[in-house]
Amino acid sequence: MKKFLCMATAIVMALGVAGCSSNTTTTTQDTSNNDAENAETSTVTVFAAASMTETLSQIAEMYKEVDPSVELVFNFDSSGTLKTQIQEGADCDIFISAAQKQMNQLDATQDTEANPDGLDFIDHDTRFNLVSNSVVLIAPEGNPKGLASFEDVGTDKVKLIALGNSDVPVGQYSEEIFTNMGIWDQLNADGKITFGSNVKEVLAQVEEGAVDCGVVYSTDAATSEKVDVVATAPEGTHKPIVYPAAVIKNAPNAEKANEFLAYLKTDVCADIFESVGFSIPEE
Repeated sequence: MKKFLCMATAIVMALGVAGCSSNTTTTTQDTSNNDAENAETSTVTVFAAASMTETLSQIAEMYKEVDPSVELVFNFDSSGTLKTQIQEGADCDIFISAAQKQMNQLDATQDTEANPDGLDFIDHDTRFNLVSNSVVLIAPEGNPKGLASFEDVGTDKVKLIALGNSDVPVGQYSEEIFTNMGIWDQLNADGKITFGSNVKEVLAQVEEGAVDCGVVYSTDAATSEKVDVVATAPEGTHKPIVYPAAVIKNAPNAEKANEFLAYLKTDVCADIFESVGFSIPEE
């Protein structure tokens, strides 16, 4: 009987040790799973002008190798629309505008003429000029109306032209160009203009042949095989086209946003921008 009790005790102790061993293994596995969960990606949200869709999408793929822990989420639209969304409190880490105007309107360091509402959404210390662009007149593939210059827009060759609306930088540049050429009022009086909410809409209207021509950035024209570039805007007819970039004040992920902006300044990104017609502004 005594021998039997000893054997039973030994069995119970062995089972207890095995149970502890099993629990220890499970706990180690759970810790490993928790570590994997803690290594989740950080999201950096970038509000960028529609004309940067292709280049930034390409750079985002490259950035996966630079920092796999960062997920870049883009909102591409007209700079005016993006500025309004930021002003209304949309979650955003980085703003890249197609013109200084929209960036200035969110930058508290600007004077009342540039920022009449005194808005304070931009971390000015992070602001810099990322790229420059140019404006071109495009026609549907084959240039069926035989257009040769911006001046042709004011002739009978053109019945309808697509332009960005007044809230879109490319639309603002277009109005400035045709005003300086002395034909803006006439284009409106003749009902020749159809407006798009961003530069991609203007490009699409020309690609589809819905209009005789349109005004877009040279970089957008470079992305399409369905349009012909007719001419570059006459020199001196518009302000320099510069794209400023900055981190938003109180950005949800400011540290990673600054790191991505630093990457955009590298030579490898400059090569991507220049490959489609952007240029890098001198500091």
